[in-house]
Amino acid sequence: MTQNMFDLSGKTAVVTGGAGIIGTPVCHGLAAHGAQVAVADIDGEAAEKLAGGIAKEHGVKTLGVQCDVSSPQAVSSMVESVCAKLGGIHVLHNNAASKAGSLEEFMAPFEDFKLDIWRKVMSVNLDGMFLVAQAVGKKMIEQGEGGSIIQTSSIYGVVGPHKKIYEISNILGAQINAPAVYSASKAAVIGLTKYLSAYWADKGIRVNTLVPGGVESGQDAAFKSA
Repeated sequence: MTQNMFDLSGKTAVVTGGAGIIGTPVCHGLAAHGAQVAVADIDGEAAEKLAGGIAKEHGVKTLGVQCDVSSPQAVSSMVESVCAKLGGIHVLHNNAASKAGSLEEFMAPFEDFKLDIWRKVMSVNLDGMFLVAQAVGKKMIEQGEGGSIIQTSSIYGVVGPHKKIYEISNILGAQINAPAVYSASKAAVIGLTKYLSAYWADKGIRVNTLVPGGVESGQDAAFKSA
C-alpha cells in the first residue's frame, strides 16, 4: 500500500551528481519505485556503470550521461539526450556539488581561502543548480505535465558550523573544516528553491529542498563520535 503511494511508473527522473554518495542511493530509490532514471555525473564512466547496474537490479530503463553542470552547453546536451532516449523529464534531483581544487585548498581557513577556489565551487554548487533547474524547468513547461524538482542543500545552509567538532577531526588525512563557500552556496540553494517554488507554482512544478545533516564520506572516528 505504501509502495503505491510513491509509484513513479511512467516517470523519468534525472539525478545530477548521480554517481556520488548521495546520488547513488537516490537513483536506486527512484528506480525501486518504478521511475526511469538518468544518472548525470561529471564522471561519465561512473554514471554509465551505475545506470547499467540499476537497470539490471530494478528492471527499469536507465541512462548514464556525463555532464559538467557548470557548463550551459553540457547541461543543454544532457537534457536533450535524456528527453530523446527516455521520453521526457518529470523529476529532477538537482544534487551535484563540488569541493574543487585539492582537499587542503577546500578546507583552508576563511582568512586564507583562495578566490579562484571560491568561484570554482560556486560554479557547480550554485551556477550548476541554476543552469540545470532552468533547462529542466523549461522542458517541464513545454511538456505541460508539471513536475517535481528537489534540490540538495545542507544543514550548513541554515546554521553555522560548530568549530569545536572540527578541531579534533580529520577527513582522508586532512583536518576537517566547514568552509564559508560551502555554507554560502548551500544557503543560496534554499533561496533559489523558495523563488522557483513560487515562480513555477502556476505551472504545476513543485520545487523543494533537502537539508541533510552529516553524510559519511571518509571522516575519522573522532568526528563520527562528536
